[in-house]
Amino acid sequence: MLLFFCVAQYIKNNSIADIAWGIGFALIAVSLMVTRGTYTQLQLLVVALVLIWASRLSTHIALRQMGKGEDPRYTAWRTSWGNYQAIGAFLFVFVMQGILMFIVSAPVIVVQLGALEPIGILAKLGTLIWIIGFACEVIADAQLAAFLQRPENRGRLMTYGLWRYSRHPNYFGEILIWWGMYIIALSVPYSWLSIIGPATITYLLRYVSGVPLAERSLQHHPEFARYKETTSILIIWPIKQ
Repeated sequence: MLLFFCVAQYIKNNSIADIAWGIGFALIAVSLMVTRGTYTQLQLLVVALVLIWASRLSTHIALRQMGKGEDPRYTAWRTSWGNYQAIGAFLFVFVMQGILMFIVSAPVIVVQLGALEPIGILAKLGTLIWIIGFACEVIADAQLAAFLQRPENRGRLMTYGLWRYSRHPNYFGEILIWWGMYIIALSVPYSWLSIIGPATITYLLRYVSGVPLAERSLQHHPEFARYKETTSILIIWPIKQ
């Protein structure tokens, strides 16, 4: 995070913290396994899942940000910090994000530090939930990207595909990914304590940085009131009549 902070100061764009998010999880998973020096099936499974998710997410965000400058959220924070913008960015963007990485990574950390068990029923169930969540996230992001690329959709609201059944299917997929990881971690003794990981990401996406920010940006859209009445806020669910 310190490295990304230095780059952000050089290019005057704190948005790259979003790209660092996935990369940080990958480093946590790999470095812990290498440091432990054991390479069990369960450890390798978790590292593989983290690497797949992290590489996809960071690449997706990097491509989305390309040529667009700093995200308005970060620009607003930069302005509010005034002469202390570097200190503000370091503490409240990069350091805070690094702390959250370790908290959300709790199931990954537990597995890497204590996994001598083979892949059992819990790991298989968790992997299935992870796959469903990953599919939801990838499909939702792809559908939204395709929608935004079409000139005829300019000014319109995305309401088809998975977005017909959830106003935020990408966040729903992300939450499923981390609950799936937690169920995998339950293969390890005392791993129930790592519930802080999926609980934290669920709370953040539902009540802090995910859904609330997205909903706020759409509240004045002429189609949003109807969309809000008929479509589940997070869980993919049949539309209301």
